[in-house]
Amino acid sequence: MYVLFEETGKFLAGRILSEAESSAQVELDSGKRVKVKAANLLLKFEKPAPAELIAQAQAASQGIELELAWEFAPEEEFGFADLARDYFSAQAPLVEQAAMLFRLFEAPHYFRRAGKGRFRKASAEVIAQALAAIEKKKLVALQITQWATDLGAGQCPAPIQEQLYKILFKPDKNAPEYKAVVEAARATHTAPLELLQKAGAIASPYQFHWKRFLLENFPKGTGFPTIAAPTIDDALPLAPVQAFSIDDSATTEIDDALSVQGLGSGTLTLGIHIAAPGLAVRPGSAVDQLGRARLSTVYMPGYKVTMLPDDVVQSYTLQEGRDCPALSLYVTLDEATLEIQGSESRVERVPIAWNLRHDQLDTVVTETWLTDPAFNHENEPHPLPDLREQLSFLYRLAQNLKAKREVVRGKPETFNRPDYNFRLLENGKLEPQGQETVQISTRMRGAPLDLIVSEAMILANSTWGNWMAELGVPGIYRSQASLAPGVKVRMGTKALPHAGIGVKSYAWSTSPLRRYTDLVNQWQIIACVKHGKTAALAAPFKPKDAELFSIISGFDAAYSAYNGFQGAIERFWTLRYLQQNAITELTASVFKDNMVRADTLPLVLPVMGAQNLPRGARVRVKLGEMDLITLDIHGTVVEQLDTPAAGAATADEEADSGEDEEVAGPIAIAVDLDEPTEPSGDNPAP
Repeated sequence: MYVLFEETGKFLAGRILSEAESSAQVELDSGKRVKVKAANLLLKFEKPAPAELIAQAQAASQGIELELAWEFAPEEEFGFADLARDYFSAQAPLVEQAAMLFRLFEAPHYFRRAGKGRFRKASAEVIAQALAAIEKKKLVALQITQWATDLGAGQCPAPIQEQLYKILFKPDKNAPEYKAVVEAARATHTAPLELLQKAGAIASPYQFHWKRFLLENFPKGTGFPTIAAPTIDDALPLAPVQAFSIDDSATTEIDDALSVQGLGSGTLTLGIHIAAPGLAVRPGSAVDQLGRARLSTVYMPGYKVTMLPDDVVQSYTLQEGRDCPALSLYVTLDEATLEIQGSESRVERVPIAWNLRHDQLDTVVTETWLTDPAFNHENEPHPLPDLREQLSFLYRLAQNLKAKREVVRGKPETFNRPDYNFRLLENGKLEPQGQETVQISTRMRGAPLDLIVSEAMILANSTWGNWMAELGVPGIYRSQASLAPGVKVRMGTKALPHAGIGVKSYAWSTSPLRRYTDLVNQWQIIACVKHGKTAALAAPFKPKDAELFSIISGFDAAYSAYNGFQGAIERFWTLRYLQQNAITELTASVFKDNMVRADTLPLVLPVMGAQNLPRGARVRVKLGEMDLITLDIHGTVVEQLDTPAAGAATADEEADSGEDEEVAGPIAIAVDLDEPTEPSGDNPAP
């Protein structure tokens, strides 16, 4: 005796070995034995053989007209054998009964399943809707096939072009456009990105990188709603100083300024003045929500996406010629020994006398000019206000502070590699398009003006970090347990040492217009200024506040993504620079393995012929083809220029903050790719 039964949506048949009231033991043609519930046993028969019955029934089922079967079916629930007898004949044989079972089972839009072998016919309205959906699905399938064929032939259909970035980076895997790309990629054995490139879908490599970044980080765009900057209600005293800031000419978010009082008196007061949006912007307010959503300004060559609207920024920026609300740290020092005698924090209005621009003054404010009073530049008088004495003192102080940090750090900081400045000539302040002429210039790290500002900001960030900890006020800190390889900088709410910088604790607090963590810390520091020992009760964020941990988590992710994009887009412009200047060869130093670093450009690339060369060896490299989409470029060593002395350290072996350096390199793009990038490291400069 044989039996036809249903098992997990499939129809099987086999020989009954034994049968009880609730189940049967059945042996399949494969020899496998299964236990089948009695409710699942649908047909018992003597012949034909199980496999033959299933084959004959499946063939016969395709001849059953669903519309006619639906007409024959009763309104109430029915069994498949009953409908077979109505449809075929009163003596419908076994094969026709099984054929009806198979046909009903595969047509749920006509017949709803009501149990094992039991069905109920659908309403005419449901059938019409189902048939329309089936027809639409067929048309979509045909469309997918046509699109895939076009892509394989090197043509990109308009709907796929419109969905390009979504398909690549945030795909809806049920969308026909995505399915067409996948189908074409499989048919042509081509990676999706390469397939779309060949089909002409990517017209602008720059827009490819920019749109990807926006899709992943600013899906609603980079614009701001119209919003008014809240006013500062506090009656703030006017500071008795003439402060000055030092920034790049492109800087609009001027967060910090410096002042010096008491030169020549034996006791000096250094003022570090930080823009104070925290006096007006309250946690949870509309402006705060904008900052919380972005968490940081995004920087890139020729453009930036600010954390806060420009109108808001201009309300609090330390603009020349204004008395600006500020959070100030005053540090008292012995003029001769530069020993710190004490510090005080105030909330006040600070007269900003000058906004100095280091890109205009680096050639004037040199180490010789600062340390030799008799030295003057040939082109003097220059456009620098009468700040030489103050800048000279600040440079001497900065060198002293740096030396003290290096003692704690255990080894000196090195600035052997330059910083690179990118300038796009045609775009002004407009969003770049990728075709602009790019200029890349070098600027040695640790230039006097850089050192003055960075050491002042480190002093403020560490002093305020220690003060918050003393008062029991939580803040957002950056810490590093040691300079051992692989020990990363971490963010947390505890005041722990930062080995890379060489300070007891380090809380970013000096860029509240550009970094959300600094704005949060400013709220906490203002509470310390206003309430002293009871600040922990008055501060917006209390110890173990879950909001602080949420902010840290969000900031880490955003800052990592922004830094990753900045590194990638700077690599794009470096490759464009090579193109625009027809550079086919360059000199470089072996970085590691088969990687080299260009001597005069921010470029790391793999080369053939460097595998056995020592670290630091200088070589001449012939460049190969570049890909502005993947940011890939390779080279070949054509000449070895010199070999470093045994044991000589290279710039790569030291990092100014003790953090691992992120080397921007080629990127791999594929459908549904999401590769977060680690932050590049702490930059002590503001």
